[in-house]
Amino acid sequence: MNEILLRSLTPSVLGILVRRGADFAAAEDAVQDALVKAVHVWPADPPRDPKGWLVTVAWHRFLDATRADTARRRREDLLDEEPAPGPAPAVDDTLQLYFLCAHPSLTPSSAVALTLRAVGGLTTRQIAQAYLVPEATMAQRISRAKRTVSGVRFDQPGDVATVLRVLYLVFNEGYSGDVDLAAEAIRLTRQLAAAIDHPEVAGLLALMLLHHARRAARTAPDGSLVTLAEQDRGRWDTESIAEGVEILQAALTRDRLGEFQAQAAIAALHADAPTAGETDWVQIVEWYDELALLTDSPVVWLNRAVAVGEADGPRAGLAALAALDDSLPRHTAVAAYLHECDGDLATAARLYAEAAHQAPNLAERDHLTRRAARLNARRCR
Repeated sequence: MNEILLRSLTPSVLGILVRRGADFAAAEDAVQDALVKAVHVWPADPPRDPKGWLVTVAWHRFLDATRADTARRRREDLLDEEPAPGPAPAVDDTLQLYFLCAHPSLTPSSAVALTLRAVGGLTTRQIAQAYLVPEATMAQRISRAKRTVSGVRFDQPGDVATVLRVLYLVFNEGYSGDVDLAAEAIRLTRQLAAAIDHPEVAGLLALMLLHHARRAARTAPDGSLVTLAEQDRGRWDTESIAEGVEILQAALTRDRLGEFQAQAAIAALHADAPTAGETDWVQIVEWYDELALLTDSPVVWLNRAVAVGEADGPRAGLAALAALDDSLPRHTAVAAYLHECDGDLATAARLYAEAAHQAPNLAERDHLTRRAARLNARRCR
């Protein structure tokens, strides 16, 4: 049973039903029913035309549901319009589905869930497990999202930037349950890159590949976090790095710089350094300057302060940090790191302990607590 094939066909099948006149919410339910049936039928009786099989089954599921509808006239029109069996059309509606699922009227969490369901082909249970929420909660979220976009015309132009932000949210969720969301985000972004020629789509794909290449080295055997400087670079995925760099270079030659390309350039400089000590921090600062011009994001300025500390010394980094709002997430952790680099172990230990209380998750809290304990132990020697 080829689950990847099933999920890759999902947007095309859904798009075909919508183009035939099916309401988005009803079409999406019908496609999910067809996917479930395929899981049970295909292992013993694989179809010669998988896409055509899914279209036929999903369309019949939709018609069955329509027969229970009170709109008799529309029901009869749809029955009269039923196409003859045969190969499914080659029209790819993936791009329109991305835009629909990233509709501005949806909250980010709803847009992510709907994208995973409608474009990714994941079941509600899989998405719920990935986000560690009850299946009923996720079902309600997806149902509300489908109702929101059901009245949107399928051929309306969409915002690429919004689609990319939704995909980046999926990627940053990492992985849990049965679904690896980071890998799923890469798969979906590849799919988007095949549907649209856009340098920022390429930039996001490159960024995902470069970050994902370091995944195996990010945690120790006991599950604790390993900082970038301390990672075993021999465990990095060199094939993913090479692919990411190649995609990024092609995007940059188009001279339409965007924030994901700039972020990917920073990740590429980290990936290019044989050791942490050989990192080209001067270039990284320059790329953060570019990124700050593009976004003016407080998080970018915070990361830039770290880079300045590495390029020009910890006191320069602390000076850059002093210009920022100290209520920013991870501001205290950055201050602790720069004070540690400057040799002020007492201040660094105190700030690491403060940062641990502010940490957004248990893994980061444990990491910061260990750093504080390590510095306190060094001071007592």
